Amino acid sequence: MPPLDLTADEVLTTTRAVRRRLDLDRPVERALIEECLRLAAQAPTGRNRQRWDFALVTDPARRAALADLYRPGLARPRQQVVRDGADRGDPVRGRRIAESAQYLFDHLHEVPVLLVPCIRVRGLHENASHVGQANTWGSILPAVWQFMPAARSRGLGTA
Repeated sequence: MPPLDLTADEVLTTTRAVRRRLDLDRPVERALIEECLRLAAQAPTGRNRQRWDFALVTDPARRAALADLYRPGLARPRQQVVRDGADRGDPVRGRRIAESAQYLFDHLHEVPVLLVPCIRVRGLHENASHVGQANTWGSILPAVWQFMPAARSRGLGTA
């Protein structure tokens, strides 16, 4: 599928976490994902080290297992949170986001392709310091973000 006819600004201003609008029935060609991954690999990295990979998961049983691992992480933040006085914005918008997150919670196992960012480390000592953490996350997070507009420009949704 060729990229959509969108300007860079249009891609950047329309790339959102798509949850309720994910097309759970649309087949996604591996070549399309690989195209987006090639673009993601061009992202800046901390200390110019690409100690990360992406795992592409299409097997239904493995997608279901990953969804089962994901769900507790979404459920726990719903527990009582101490209010710090910060303005969290419009409560209607907050409810919309919560409903969208719930939809993904309920349907993640149905998403045709799960792309999982993975960090390669030789041991826990590599990320023990603040500098190590900054280098690690400063490498993979730009690649994850760069994947999202690449996917958006090709008509794919991401979350």
